[in-house]
Amino acid sequence: MLHNMRRNSFLAGIFKLLIYVILFAAPIWFYMTYISSSVDNLVSTLNKIQGTSVAAQNKFSGLEDALKNFESHLPAFMQPATTSTSVKN
Repeated sequence: MLHNMRRNSFLAGIFKLLIYVILFAAPIWFYMTYISSSVDNLVSTLNKIQGTSVAAQNKFSGLEDALKNFESHLPAFMQPATTSTSVKN
């Protein structure tokens, strides 16, 4: 009877180890098999979007510089009209 209990305990330990290995390895296998290519495509697309954003930002900063240059050449053009009215009492 003691031999039977030891054998059952040993088999239960091996079964638990097998379950833990499966629980640990299954998500890794699933990711590598099915999800990895989608994540790589997503990262590639995000990098392209970021590159386009940086290019647009650089063009916009060039536009700002051109506008400031234009304003400096025509200072009276961009200034609000001021009227000097004097009040006589």
